[in-house]
Amino acid sequence: MNPAMMRTVSVTARRLLMANNRPVLQQFTAVRGYRGDSGDGETNLSAAEEALVRKGKPVDEAIRARHVRPVQLKELSPQNLADLQANASGSGTSTQDLELEIRRKRLIYRAKQRGWLEVDILLGAWASENVPQLEGDELDQFEDFCNEETIDIYNIITLRLDVPDHMKRPDGQGVVERIQEWARSSPLGKADPSTYKKVKESAKLI
Repeated sequence: MNPAMMRTVSVTARRLLMANNRPVLQQFTAVRGYRGDSGDGETNLSAAEEALVRKGKPVDEAIRARHVRPVQLKELSPQNLADLQANASGSGTSTQDLELEIRRKRLIYRAKQRGWLEVDILLGAWASENVPQLEGDELDQFEDFCNEETIDIYNIITLRLDVPDHMKRPDGQGVVERIQEWARSSPLGKADPSTYKKVKESAKLI
């Protein structure tokens, strides 16, 4: 593996085989890394692992589609709908306004729940402060960013990778470009447990 790879994430797949009429658990481990410097992550997949990836891709895509599907008002319970209307009274209570509010809240939640401390804190803090003001194309840009793999979000938000070309805008003010510029300014100060706690509390991460 390239020595520039600073840390790795192991993805393990298992399958059950039969050998001499006895079940045998066969395990494959794919290692995906990310750099301490700007650069593309590398994969190290065997042919068997690639076959497993191809087999699992349709299931993954179906789960992802359900995960990112917009929530409609008719799917909310009466209590949740009443709470949403009460909280959104200042920005309008039309169906369009309420569905926009649902989308914002869901994206903020997704930004806070990536499962990686650095991403949860950085992306969650930015989302809590800025997503309530986003709409239209800017909201689409942020959702596209949330749809990326967490390891890729980590690499971008911690300046290890440049913003992908398709997420850039001609004026340099794309949402992901602004997030990276914000992260470049060390907005949370020195990293330590007390700082993490304050950020988590202010961004309602805990």
